[in-house]
Amino acid sequence: MNAVATFADIAPVAEHGWSLDAWSSQGLARVEQALDRWVTAEVPMGLDHGAPAQLVAAMRYAVLDGGKRLRPLLVLAAHEAVCAHAGEANRDAALRAACAVELIHAYSLVHDDMPCMDNDVLRRGKPTVHVQFGEASALLAGDALQALAFELLTPQDGTVAPATQARLCALLARAAGSAGMAGGQAIDLASVGRPLTESQLREMHQLKTGALLQASVMMGAHCAQPGIQVAQALQSYGSAIGLAFQVVDDILDVTADSTTLGKTAGKDAENNKPTYVSLMGLQASRAYAQNLLRQALGALDGSGMVHTQALRALADMVVNRVS
Repeated sequence: MNAVATFADIAPVAEHGWSLDAWSSQGLARVEQALDRWVTAEVPMGLDHGAPAQLVAAMRYAVLDGGKRLRPLLVLAAHEAVCAHAGEANRDAALRAACAVELIHAYSLVHDDMPCMDNDVLRRGKPTVHVQFGEASALLAGDALQALAFELLTPQDGTVAPATQARLCALLARAAGSAGMAGGQAIDLASVGRPLTESQLREMHQLKTGALLQASVMMGAHCAQPGIQVAQALQSYGSAIGLAFQVVDDILDVTADSTTLGKTAGKDAENNKPTYVSLMGLQASRAYAQNLLRQALGALDGSGMVHTQALRALADMVVNRVS
């Protein structure tokens, strides 16, 4: 499998004017190839009901050929920035981390779309997994994707040092669990029809969406050896863009259509969910997103790192995206 591109690998692009499209196409080609390879399994012999094959099909449907891949891009961008600054690379660890965080994200979407959660029928422009494969297969596919994420982070071939494996697993587990994504989803479900203060809404979004985005940045960084100053700066950067992503999501839910979003628009208002738009209004929410962008870029300015083009471009994409 091809290794993840480092900053040195994309230097020719930078010399002629750095391009996010050119940079991301290189990294994502490797991520897509790796996901296609790893999200598969041997069907056990002696089973004639086809359940394992159906499970794998549901897993691949949930992960492949769709999505922005923002989280893997953040892993790669943070890894490259730290490597360019500190002079160390662990390409296999970064690729595995990029894929692992995308698997966790995919599993969360599969479960969130189910009737017991958000009961949505459209995701990434196609029917949701439970619509396509049934609720039982969707539940199992999500479970299996979550387990596979941690399997990817713990290879037994010596390519990733045990200490790095442990650090990556800890970062991902905390971001996905009750103190992160799952906890935020629980708050979200309990908050339907209830007014929240800005601090309560911020806490919910920092857990539900922000924690995994921030973990993506930190996992990429810890595939190398970030110093204290760099780690603190990236922590602040990840926190700002993690919240900004959800603020913009709230905005797009009322300003974009379902075709543009690739998912059902207007669901938040329909389900009486608290959002930044319902709390602050549209214009104030847009201004807040821009302020979070300035915070993210300011954190990079204070990091001491020089090669932060990808991190800066991704932050801008998060805030100024239209879907």
